[in-house]
Amino acid sequence: MITALLLYLPAFAAVLTLLFKKDLAKYIALTFALVEFVISVFAALAYSNGQFDQLSLDYYWVPSLGISFKIGLDGISLLLVLLTTFLVPIIILSTFNKENQYPSALYALVLAMQTGLLGVFVSLDAFLFYVFWEVALIPVYFIAALWGGADKIRITFKFFIYTIFGSFIMLLAIIYLYLKVPGGSFDHILFSNIQLDPIEQAWVFAAFFIAFAIKVPIFPFHSWQSDTYTESPTVATMLLSGIMLKMGVFGFLRWVIPVVPFGFHQAVPYVIILSVIGLLYGSIIAITQKDAKRLVAFSSLSHVGLIAAGVFAANLQSLQGSVIQMLNHGVNAVGLFFILEIIYRRTKTREIASLGGLINQAPILSIFFVIILLGNVAMPLTNSFVGEFLLLNGLFQYNKVLAAVAGITVIIGAVYMLRLYKNIMLGETKPAYANISDISFLEGLTLAPILAAIVILGIYPDPFLQLSEPAVQSLINTLNTAGAVVAQ
Repeated sequence: MITALLLYLPAFAAVLTLLFKKDLAKYIALTFALVEFVISVFAALAYSNGQFDQLSLDYYWVPSLGISFKIGLDGISLLLVLLTTFLVPIIILSTFNKENQYPSALYALVLAMQTGLLGVFVSLDAFLFYVFWEVALIPVYFIAALWGGADKIRITFKFFIYTIFGSFIMLLAIIYLYLKVPGGSFDHILFSNIQLDPIEQAWVFAAFFIAFAIKVPIFPFHSWQSDTYTESPTVATMLLSGIMLKMGVFGFLRWVIPVVPFGFHQAVPYVIILSVIGLLYGSIIAITQKDAKRLVAFSSLSHVGLIAAGVFAANLQSLQGSVIQMLNHGVNAVGLFFILEIIYRRTKTREIASLGGLINQAPILSIFFVIILLGNVAMPLTNSFVGEFLLLNGLFQYNKVLAAVAGITVIIGAVYMLRLYKNIMLGETKPAYANISDISFLEGLTLAPILAAIVILGIYPDPFLQLSEPAVQSLINTLNTAGAVVAQ
């Protein structure tokens, strides 16, 4: 019942928010988002105490077609639920100091997207998974299209076409698997028990891969990402980078490895190479950017390339690294994009060359900025250090050369992020920004949980790693069995 409440509450809140205007709408949205986070914490406690019956629900939705409303949580999905419910209140709070047209609609769309995201992470029925996959796309499309930049229509249409194409290909694979189940069913367990020959596994893997690779994104399915992140309003950028891209990584863990492990195993060398190309490409292009938001967008592309490589390296360290780094990346990306939004509100520019010396007028902002930046570049005792260490360790076990290339991108990432900070915050203050204000109390309140997460996950990540380890070990056992079949 707890998992069902996690789904129903934001959907109800989205409808309720539409009935109110301006200030009342945003306070209602924030209140329900905070309650949702509290419920997710209760879910984590119930999971830790072995109360799994409170975290699952299964009843027929469309019995004639074998469609069930089957939901549940394991350690991996629970971490992503916690990430989602932690970030959504922060994202809502980040809009409080900004005047938005149609605020009721904006907050309703954010809550509707939260429903779709949580549905993706808890679905144990493939048709239900597909429904929530699409539900998560529609709200963010409208947020980007209605509140985005000057080129919003072209950019959001490109994003929509990419994702709809991937979703359609995935739907064909789901239908094919459904027809393979005796009597017809979309149940995750029954899908995992289907005996597919190698050619069938390869085609099903390819269909799922296209959908998930677009969402992550993995090179060369990435061309929508930088433009969409840059042109979208910050609230949409934070939803996309902080949470939505994790849908693709989660899809590999939930639906690809258990269902087509042989197909996954056969594709490993090729996908890891594509992932490493993506992380190297993202790092190199980020260095050349003049727009701060676009730089962080390419930085995000590089980071998710490393996460994807960790998934396909498929050992305990790399998979654990991928799972924990999804949390870290979500926290850091939301923090960085909000920092840039704060700077833009005061200076009306994102051009790095036009900025400089802001530390003199905004010393508290500079402290928040540098801590989040250090988390992003994986400084020891910050959150990303743990994830990137595990990822590089796991990738090294798979291939030393690829691990070395990935390690170089970590160094490159530190270079362009520290240079970004230097060019924006240090040096002499430009005359145009001599009177800008420091961070406000509300902005500090928004960023405080981000800083707390960076420190806590960096100093004491063990509870989160222990939460996901059983589910990760189960995936490894599945892949080992498939690997034995490949070796025969």
